[in-house]
Order: sequence, then structure tokens, then C-alpha cells
Amino acid sequence: MYQIITDSCCDLPAKRLAELGVQYISMTIELEGKEYIDDMGEQFDAKWFLEKLKENAQPTTSQINVGRYVEFFRPYVESHTPILYLGFSSGMSGSFQSAVQAVAILKEEYPHAEITLIDTKSASLGEGFLVAEAAKRQSEGWSLHEVSQWVEEHKLSLDSWVTVDDLRHLERGGRISKTAAAIGGLLNVKPIITVDTDGKLKNVDKVRGRNKSIQKIVDKTVANLRESQIETVYLANAGDDEAAEKVLRLLKEQFPALIIYHYPLGPTIASHTGYGCLALFSFGKTRLISD
Repeated sequence: MYQIITDSCCDLPAKRLAELGVQYISMTIELEGKEYIDDMGEQFDAKWFLEKLKENAQPTTSQINVGRYVEFFRPYVESHTPILYLGFSSGMSGSFQSAVQAVAILKEEYPHAEITLIDTKSASLGEGFLVAEAAKRQSEGWSLHEVSQWVEEHKLSLDSWVTVDDLRHLERGGRISKTAAAIGGLLNVKPIITVDTDGKLKNVDKVRGRNKSIQKIVDKTVANLRESQIETVYLANAGDDEAAEKVLRLLKEQFPALIIYHYPLGPTIASHTGYGCLALFSFGKTRLISD
């Protein structure tokens, strides 16, 4: 038996991860001088955090360092349990490279260590979608090699369509300029964002108004689903439940039998997108090639 491990940027609730038999390592968030653990909803007060985001709080996040990975992986290595780690996109964080370095350190101490690392090139429930599919296949008796091969072969056909309601967080994260954020706010411009083949966020379009941005990410997702054999969608939202319900309604109108998993956007990701972010994830076409 092997152990599937992920990180808290996958945004699957702790309860769902437990049902899947998946372990996770947490990111950390700093807000107003205090450090918090992104524990997938076990104790972290998500409602309080969303209210802080609405008030324009500016949390910061920290990547997982090498030492934490070493200590997290060590018990499995010592018990001769192979590890399959599905990590947050290297295009958005240095955490995955920390995991690579941790494995190198462990293999010097434990030459027998069996650790397979996969850069999912995804974030939030895009990463979570791949984790869930991997766990499903493990439960069906697939070997570690078979599961890792499936993930590597399919991860770039997992599409992400994202829109945010508040441009200030994108500006603070360097995704757009201060001028673009100011003008966009005045004109009620909403960006349409995807994740490219390098696992990086890419602004691909902009529309005027929240309703148009919602319709746009739904349309993009529907186009993807028409080429998919996996009729499942994951939806994440950072507050604004009314907008999330509209997304669900629009999807069901076109795909009544569609399986939809709907979870809150985790605090690590929401720290960078702000309140009101909506993100849809589906399998289908190969994603946008990076520049």
C-alpha cells in the first residue's frame, strides 16, 4: 500500500480528504501579526477570514519549507510506505521545489525511500480534482505507478476558469498594475483568468460586470466539458454564495446530470484572489500553452 499526500492548496475539505484516505501538509497564513494554519476547515474560522477579506485585509502566505517536508515525509519513509505526493503548482509557489529538495535529503539518509512527486500545475480545486481522481483509482486497486502515470498524462487537460470581484488583491500580488486595478474598478471590469501549461495564472479576457464574468467562465467550462469523458466539475468560491448558486444553476441548465463538487476556496488561495472569487475546474481540452 502507498500513501497519497497533498497540500492545503488543494482546497478539498479535511473531511473529504479523510474519506479519500489522503493526508495533507498545511500552508501558513499571516494576518494582523498572527500566524494561522490552513487546516482545510478543521479549526480555521473561514467565515471570520472572509469577513476580513471583505474589509480589505491583506493576509500573506508562506510556502512550505524543506524542513517541514522532510519531517512530514519521514514517518512514511521509516515505515517503508511509498509516497505519492501531488503538489501545488510550481508556477505559483516555490513549495514544490522544497519538496524536491526534501526528497533528495531523505534519500541520502534512507536510500530505500520510495517517494514520487507530481507537480500538478494546478491550484485550489484543480489540484483537488486530480487528488480525488488519484485516490479513486488507488481505491480501485491501481498501483502507484499506474496512478502517477494517469495524473501525468491528464493533468494538462484539466482546465481552470477563474474570475475575481475585487481587483485590489490581484494588483497587490503583482498580477495587474495599480493603474489597471484603479481603472478596472471604476469601469466595473472583471478579469477572466486561466492556468496555462506552466501552471501559471494567465489573464485571457476581461468583461464589464459580474454577471458577464460569471457567464463567461460557465461558457468556457461548458465548451471544455463537450470534449470530456469526465462529466464532473469542481466549483470553488470565496464568499458571495449568491454568485456561486448562479454558476451552479447555469451549469445544470445545460448539463442536468453533471456531477458538481462545490467547496469554499481555501484561505491560502483566497489570500491572493480576495473576496468573491469564483473558480471552475473541468477535464477536456488541453489547456492554454504558456508564452
